Amino acid sequence: MIKTIFRNTFLVGVSVLLLCGLLFFGVQYTQVTDETQAALRQEAAYAEQGLAMNGQAYLERLDDFNRVTWIAADGGVLYDSGAAGGAGREDAPEVAEALASGEGQVIRRSDSTGQDTMYYALRCADGTVLRLARPLSPIRYALQAVSPVMWVLVLVLLISAVLAFRVAKQIVSPINALDLDSPDPDIYPELTPLIQRIQEQKLTIQQEVAQREQLRREFSANVSHELKTPLTSISGMAELMAQGVVTGEKVQEFSGDILKESRRMMALIDDIIRISRLDEGAVAPEWEEVDLRELATSVLESLQPAAGKQEVTLHLEGEPVRVRGVWQLLQEMVYNLCDNAIKYNRPGGSVTVTVGQQDQTPFLQVADTGIGIPAAHQSRVFERFYRVDKSRSKAVGGTGLGLSIVKHGAQYLGAGVSLESTPDVGTTVTLRFPEGEGKPEA
Repeated sequence: MIKTIFRNTFLVGVSVLLLCGLLFFGVQYTQVTDETQAALRQEAAYAEQGLAMNGQAYLERLDDFNRVTWIAADGGVLYDSGAAGGAGREDAPEVAEALASGEGQVIRRSDSTGQDTMYYALRCADGTVLRLARPLSPIRYALQAVSPVMWVLVLVLLISAVLAFRVAKQIVSPINALDLDSPDPDIYPELTPLIQRIQEQKLTIQQEVAQREQLRREFSANVSHELKTPLTSISGMAELMAQGVVTGEKVQEFSGDILKESRRMMALIDDIIRISRLDEGAVAPEWEEVDLRELATSVLESLQPAAGKQEVTLHLEGEPVRVRGVWQLLQEMVYNLCDNAIKYNRPGGSVTVTVGQQDQTPFLQVADTGIGIPAAHQSRVFERFYRVDKSRSKAVGGTGLGLSIVKHGAQYLGAGVSLESTPDVGTTVTLRFPEGEGKPEA
């Protein structure tokens, strides 16, 4: 911050000094040019009077560092104190202007000397033109006049740099020494809004950290409890079998129960791993264009046997719609929604998956005619391991992580998820995706 303040302050100082230098230089340049022009005009007037009284002899006696040229009305050179040549021709702009209006002046590079020269031409009473030329070095004169000032400006610039650095340190020092735990708003009244925002942000971060820590503890406790239940069942049944208490057909029954609890535990572990990967943003597959209708078709086909066992009819409506996402993650999200819609349905019920676009926004909706969710539980069903009816959830074999995977997956994909439910009527869950490819071309 010190560097930024110093740089900006120093640049302002440099800009001001440069502008002052340029302004002073311009004034000096203009002054030198005007003085040269006035001197040539006065000398030309004196030369005209001398020429009228003494003729060319007066011009030849002149001891002047100006170049004097006497030009006839037809453009011929009558006299030239410098090198003879085309400089005295009538087509020279100052000569043409003098013949037309009585006097003419111009600053241009001399053909003979190659220097910038000021020319002043005066039309005499007899129609001839008297022209004076003086090498013009206003820039050199201006620089000579400005040079003392430039040294002063350089000195001022150095002093400004030192002062700017010290001022920057003085400004930043209280800010660097600011105690963010208990900031003093009186250091700079202008910083009061910033200090308030820092305090608000700090409080928000603390609340988020506390909330995440609470969620972590709850998650750990829930995982321990969920894993302990099937492990206890497996351990108990295995112990009875090992002691020979279970015989005959019971062995096969116990083996099936052990297999069922093992699969439940494996499903739980898989869901925990998925959620952990979503939390860490470690979803490995690359993003691609996914046709939601095609994906929903695949999911419903895989769930057809489970739906038939539950006597639930599956329907697919809507049109093909493409979105940008991770196919595997989208498949898990839609699978969990449809699986829940089947598990918590009633015999003879239905599950309808609708795919489409609304206001250029792709969506996928899963609606069922199941038992519904009471209003008091709807805000919590996306929490990990949350179950509305624990006895029914255990009976259908759910892990309590299905909707949580849907929520985290939606966050990862930048999608929105909403739920509407009425007890004994049904539940509708809608996924709304960012604007993607939209409807495929026919």
